[in-house]
Amino acid sequence: MTNEQRQTHQTALFLRTSFEAVQSSIAGRLEDPLPCWLDTSMVMMLSRELKRCCHQSKSLFVPEAAEQLSLAAQQCELLLKQCPGMLSSALCYRHLGTILTPLNEAIQYMAIPIKMRWPWQRLATR
Repeated sequence: MTNEQRQTHQTALFLRTSFEAVQSSIAGRLEDPLPCWLDTSMVMMLSRELKRCCHQSKSLFVPEAAEQLSLAAQQCELLLKQCPGMLSSALCYRHLGTILTPLNEAIQYMAIPIKMRWPWQRLATR
């Protein structure tokens, strides 16, 4: 794996962790009928990084990885169009899931070859 591939893969992992953290922060308010007031400036920053990661992945990984990242970026844009205050916490939580699903798929397509993994990662795949 080249340095560019490794960096793009790490960016995708960072994005997944960030979106999971946002989703987790909403989980405690799922029963709240009031609109979800998501931090749109943070989600906008994550959206920009997601688009950049998508653009970089086109020349570095299989086309399916870029397609999944593009889908995640589109879902993120849809979320931003409805924020803040247009979605309930439950709908916002589910919408974040629609971003995470293709992001997780993209990360699978970017999987690091076994010979490039750390020794403890090699054992987990056998």
